[in-house]
Amino acid sequence: MTPSARLQAAIELLAEIHGGTAPADRTIAAYFRTRRYIGGKDRREVIDRVYAVLRRRAALDWWIMRGQGADAVPDVERGRMIAALTLIDGWSADRVAGAFDGGQYRPPVLAAAEKALAKALAGNGLAHPEQPLWVRLEFPEWLEADLTVAFGPRLDTEMSALLAEAPLDLRINTLKATRDAAMRALAAEGIEAVPTLLSPWALRVHSRPPLATLQSFRHGAYEVQDEGSQLVALLADARPGMRVVDFCAGAGGKTLALAAAMENKGQIVACDVLEGRIERAGVRLKRAGAHNVERRGLTSERDPWVKRHARRYDRVLIDAPCSGAGTWRRNPDARWKLGSGDVDELVALQRRILDSACRLVKPGGRLVYATCSLLSAENEAQVAWFLGEHPEFSAIPVAELWEEAVAARGGGACPAAGPYLSLTPAQHGTDGFFVAVLARRAEPEAGAETGTS
Repeated sequence: MTPSARLQAAIELLAEIHGGTAPADRTIAAYFRTRRYIGGKDRREVIDRVYAVLRRRAALDWWIMRGQGADAVPDVERGRMIAALTLIDGWSADRVAGAFDGGQYRPPVLAAAEKALAKALAGNGLAHPEQPLWVRLEFPEWLEADLTVAFGPRLDTEMSALLAEAPLDLRINTLKATRDAAMRALAAEGIEAVPTLLSPWALRVHSRPPLATLQSFRHGAYEVQDEGSQLVALLADARPGMRVVDFCAGAGGKTLALAAAMENKGQIVACDVLEGRIERAGVRLKRAGAHNVERRGLTSERDPWVKRHARRYDRVLIDAPCSGAGTWRRNPDARWKLGSGDVDELVALQRRILDSACRLVKPGGRLVYATCSLLSAENEAQVAWFLGEHPEFSAIPVAELWEEAVAARGGGACPAAGPYLSLTPAQHGTDGFFVAVLARRAEPEAGAETGTS
């Protein structure tokens, strides 16, 4: 592809991403699936251009409004690309015009308003002292109060970290490999990977290798999984022989981690209301050699199956549907698809899920509630609500769990002193995650004193 053709592909992709509801990574994958003639290097450059715009969309739009006005540049994605080329890449107006030359597979010639925009923006940087906080730090304006409460004086640091590219983390599948063996296998295939600081299962790769083509991946030695997500599964502390439910299993990432922790002994029920998604997890389960997993589609969070299996499970993991604010490094488009009403709906859904799934926990068992959100309304406030509604549960401080669940398996020191685990990219180098472990009170043994007469 010519450089201009790559620009046109990026503009087309941006239009598809902003015009649809699917996450950017899925839209991008679908785009290239129908264009297999595009080579790996060209694909990488197109994707890099797309993500540069997605990560700095608020600032680009602010400059467009300042330089020309949105109405004067009717094709919003072309306008954003022009702004990115001048403000991020430092292109001159003439160079922009030369790239938009109307040739085959290349962007159409600049309209008069687009030429004026390129001239107005050329020579500037992306930052400007007049930009409001939400523009400078790239988050929806309506979230400013919530994020300020969450981070206080760390707001700049935390939100700036979410603008960076996320690393590629792998979770070693201990059913088939050790971390050292996986590192050697990757090295033999030309991939450098290093252990992370917290999870005993994690390796970090500082590149974007085509993992699906590697023999070690096809063998099932590892899965792609952020270190923070691995810690969620670790803190469930699922042991061989236990009965475990992964209530919102999705594509099965944490299910696979639980199966490995349980050494394929015991039972895991992987549930999700998106039955097709949980069924597709079968390919990953087979590659990983996980044999103790039953996949179950649910009609809703209150599916009759839950009532029929009440109080039977040692561990119930709820990786709840959430705003996903902690994953904005990976999904920068998601921040602009989120509305304040969406958060209210998610909070209500999370409460319904908690209220239903907790019935599955047997006396003495544990409920693990996790989100990839940074918002207190989805995290601490939800746990406070739940404990108020269900006094038979109590929180286990993370520091108490960490020694057995993580450190004993070779993990690093516990990064949390409070009752819950809150991870952020700025502080821990992981995606943003929240984890609370809640224990159900054990029933008194038969014949034991109850304190009643």
